[in-house]
Amino acid sequence: MTRSTTDEAAVPPLPSPKERRRLREAKSLSEEEVAAAVGVTRATVRSWETGRTSPRGRKRALYAKLIAPEPAVKPEVVKPPVVKPPVVTTEATAAVAVASPVAAVPAAPDQPEASPLPEAPPAAPPSDPPPAPPSDTRSGAEAPDERRVSPAEAFDELYARTAPGLVRQTYLLTGRRTLARESVERAFELAWQRWPEVAVDRDPGGWVRAAAYEYAMSPWHRLRRTHRHPDAPPTEPGKRALFDALLDLPPAYRRTLLLYDGVGLDLPETAAETEASTPAAAGRLMTARAAVAERLPELADAAPAEQSALLQDRLGGLARAEHVPVPRPARAVRTGSENKARLWTRAAVAGVALLIAVTGLTLHTAPTHYEPPVSPPERVGGVPPRGGPQKLTAQDLKLQKSLSEQLAHGPERLVPQLE
Repeated sequence: MTRSTTDEAAVPPLPSPKERRRLREAKSLSEEEVAAAVGVTRATVRSWETGRTSPRGRKRALYAKLIAPEPAVKPEVVKPPVVKPPVVTTEATAAVAVASPVAAVPAAPDQPEASPLPEAPPAAPPSDPPPAPPSDTRSGAEAPDERRVSPAEAFDELYARTAPGLVRQTYLLTGRRTLARESVERAFELAWQRWPEVAVDRDPGGWVRAAAYEYAMSPWHRLRRTHRHPDAPPTEPGKRALFDALLDLPPAYRRTLLLYDGVGLDLPETAAETEASTPAAAGRLMTARAAVAERLPELADAAPAEQSALLQDRLGGLARAEHVPVPRPARAVRTGSENKARLWTRAAVAGVALLIAVTGLTLHTAPTHYEPPVSPPERVGGVPPRGGPQKLTAQDLKLQKSLSEQLAHGPERLVPQLE
């Protein structure tokens, strides 16, 4: 094992991204201060707090130490002094009673209660060994009255507790009943696929809520015919004015107002869920409240604290008054999530198999050497005649034949003689 691996193992696991930001703000540290202390940029710290990346190595250790919560002051545990039982003879056993000094010392909360010493300790050790102390339940043994909850039961409990209210919240966010139900079911399907991660989260309901809001506010829904326009507004004038004021807000401002005044989150948690800084979330909240107060006169005259309570009451009344469709049972959501995961797995396997087959066919049919292409023939005009001997005519061929048939030496030479 290398040194870096050992260092990472020694560092305690980091909390969730939302908890990292909450711990930083609880210590009144800005992103610039954390970045300067760790030795990174501000954008890197923001990516750590939004969950896009995670620190590693020495920076992980520095970051974990920087945002670690202050340890609570525990009461000092007074350890009782070890007192050996006095050796008492059998004659003095009946007359002497030994008072235990340990009995006056209260037992520590995480230690078993110290039993007082016996009044008359035996002179000889007992023949039977003392009973073994009960094992800690954290080591794997369960208490008799405790029952292990299965993942499906924990998921069903979370679904039954949060799904109906989350559908109504999503309806206020989008103004579409069918889209609200679809978003919540899609978020719970994703939560079941990632249940080992969601089950250990600090706020599983918040994890599902963030996933539902992200799906509901996706701009691709406007391309779907069923979700292109919002549903009919409420018929009551007051609820209709609030409904129209919510839908007229930008999506980020609407989500901030709903989380703070509707759900009841505090400002740092609202900023973390909307992936914005705390001052930016506060600005969005004030702007959204002012825009809603223009439609509702009773909000404009109220104080900030009363305005928040009144707005929370009006949002709750609007969500309860509308007939929002009930989500499917939890078992159907889990089955649908498993079927989708199985379908995507099969599609991925089929795609990989098809790619392998096409690659093999291409390698089998591909040429093994390069053949230059042959250009097609083409008639060319205006080229001068070729030079050199021309083609022999019939008369030339006849003369050539007669010459080849005659003697090679020809007639004898005529030699002149003198007279």
